[in-house]
Amino acid sequence: MTELEKLKKSIEELSAEELARFREWFLEFEARIWDAQIERDSKAGQLDELVAEGLAEYRAGKAREI
Repeated sequence: MTELEKLKKSIEELSAEELARFREWFLEFEARIWDAQIERDSKAGQLDELVAEGLAEYRAGKAREI
């Protein structure tokens, strides 16, 4: 049995309360990973074109409040 299969089995055996706590933890974990990726991409300049495009649209009056 692979580690992933063991993990899936363990998750399936969680109580409703434990599953809710796991879900909350996992969403926070996933958000931290996403934030780290965005930070790396930003430092590497991979978002510069998107930022420039967004600023140009804002300055041209094409943006609206959400």
